[in-house]
Amino acid sequence: MPEVTPIDRRKADHIRINLEEDVQSARTNGLEYYHFIHQALPELDLEAVDLSQEVFGVRLRAPILISSMTGGTEKALEINRHLAEAAEISGVAMGVGSQRAALEHPELAESFRIVRRVAPHALLFANLGAVQLNYGYGIDECRRAVEMIEAQALILHLNPLQEALQVDGNTRFSGLLGKIEAVCRALEVPVIVKEVGWGISEATARRLADAGVAAIDVAGAGGTSWSQVEMHRAPDAFSRELAAIFVEWGIPTAQSILNVRKAAPGMTIFASGGLRNGLEIAKCIALGATLGGMAGPFLKAAVVSTEEVLQTIRLVTRQIQVTMFACGAATLADLNSERLERVS
Repeated sequence: MPEVTPIDRRKADHIRINLEEDVQSARTNGLEYYHFIHQALPELDLEAVDLSQEVFGVRLRAPILISSMTGGTEKALEINRHLAEAAEISGVAMGVGSQRAALEHPELAESFRIVRRVAPHALLFANLGAVQLNYGYGIDECRRAVEMIEAQALILHLNPLQEALQVDGNTRFSGLLGKIEAVCRALEVPVIVKEVGWGISEATARRLADAGVAAIDVAGAGGTSWSQVEMHRAPDAFSRELAAIFVEWGIPTAQSILNVRKAAPGMTIFASGGLRNGLEIAKCIALGATLGGMAGPFLKAAVVSTEEVLQTIRLVTRQIQVTMFACGAATLADLNSERLERVS
């Protein structure tokens, strides 16, 4: 058995807490304020509704992203295997969890490498914490993460609040934008910048667009609150109380999408943060996103089996298709803001 490292232990804690504890944000994702305008005469056949599109050179059969979750532990290997097998069969995209543990402890890399072996044609996103660029990481580590899973793109995730709530967290975020820009210029694959659950402001979106990122995953408030995850991991009362007050923190997912659209109109947007079904993914696409990402529902399915993940993807895909049919959108390009009304 590989030696258990602090990073390995933290990842195992994250899986356990997400499955066993209430770590839901006190905020909603904001999508409840948007309703589709029903079309009683859609002039469409349901089975002709087309959910396919090309993203980073890969044709996807549905606009679904299995959001970055895990890796680096024995349990994570089976979870990632089930997720990746389902992504391959279903033709959807998948991101892996942070690969830092595998870069620093190569014996843990198998839990990441497994995804490409079982999903040779899937759209896969590698993943590193952007802040690691301030702790000695550079283009070499980014390339190694991409090569580890033969990814078509690299996610650099931003998690300042989470790091601030961790004992000995990595909190040196100054000067990070220039290093992200350097990676965007040098890396051979597109760079996606992703929040982890507190959303993206207009100012941040503008800076990231200027830095050359290819896509932004808004990961807005409304789903898993990593401040609450860290609260459950906290070693003492002081740390628990510190984390507890941030349960309402963040920019909701719907607002985050609009922020990016306003600040960087041409930016590719991935929407995640509290999405629970295909109707909510469809709302995100109508607001301007290309893909809708979910983590929690897929994690719960993946601890059971590949078939359970496939069933979840089938249900979400059908929900998107029926939503498009009922609002008269034949393709994802037709699924735009004119199909929505905002309600108070």
